[in-house]
Amino acid sequence: MTIHPQEVSADRAARFGDAPRSFLVTGATGFIGQRLVKSLLGEGHRVTVLSRQPLAAATLFDGRVDCVGAMDQVPASRVFDVVINLAGARILGWRWTAARRATLRASRIGLTRKVVDWIVVAEHKPAMLLSASAIGYYGIQRRGDDTVLTEADGPRPMFMSDLCREWEEAAQGAAAYGVRVACMRFGLVLGTQGALPMMLLPVKLGLGGPLGGGAQWLSWIHVDDLIGGIAHLCRAGAEGAYNFTAPESVRQAGFSRVAASVLGRPYGFPTPGWPMRLALGEQADLLLEGQRVAPERLLREGYAFRHPTLDGALRSLV
Repeated sequence: MTIHPQEVSADRAARFGDAPRSFLVTGATGFIGQRLVKSLLGEGHRVTVLSRQPLAAATLFDGRVDCVGAMDQVPASRVFDVVINLAGARILGWRWTAARRATLRASRIGLTRKVVDWIVVAEHKPAMLLSASAIGYYGIQRRGDDTVLTEADGPRPMFMSDLCREWEEAAQGAAAYGVRVACMRFGLVLGTQGALPMMLLPVKLGLGGPLGGGAQWLSWIHVDDLIGGIAHLCRAGAEGAYNFTAPESVRQAGFSRVAASVLGRPYGFPTPGWPMRLALGEQADLLLEGQRVAPERLLREGYAFRHPTLDGALRSLV
């Protein structure tokens, strides 16, 4: 993975603690997990990663991490100060058939339960469990609903919301054993990997414009701030739910307009939403409806965003 100079600088600024600690990271080989593990190693922490391909994971991190293939391979005597749970199969893609929903549940809820099951028998409980979730927890906001959603808002009835709620409930099981549990509700993560390259492709081709009308809200976060936010929670010993989104939400049309400006490409080619609904079914709501989400708790606790505006965030990446 290519790491831009701005990203390296931001990672080094993300301090996870004043002294070296031992971390267990699931989902470490993904886009976010790679950045997190490299940042932890750069700060001198000890890292163990859970991966279905432990040898490949060891190679990815140049042999600097311990690797396990399953939670039942971790001895109960093993000591971890912090567990960071990022594992989960990709949400966008195949239609949400019954089989696909089962896969998504197993990769999130099932894996999280296995992590908590290990915590139950662990001789030395970790101080913290930071578990990924998503702003899909809040369901979708229909056109014309400009309500700003915060951590105080509840879920709404749809598959993505149910998935996130059950995911968080699984993680909260560790709290009964004295572990501080924080659930991180990620917005769209912008980085050199992940969804952004595909989102920018039509813009680069001169086809950027409003998607499905373009009025739907898009809540995003630069990967630098996602890593910085995780570091903030580690330092603070936080618990409860946190929205991982930038202070600035934009409408989809606004995102395309800013991206076109940054890339020096034309803006205005509209794309109807009905082909996406035909192809993706309910999943299309994530792109055509959206959510307007604010990081109220991170801001209240003094986290300073490195990339608070979309224009600056995109320029740092492209």
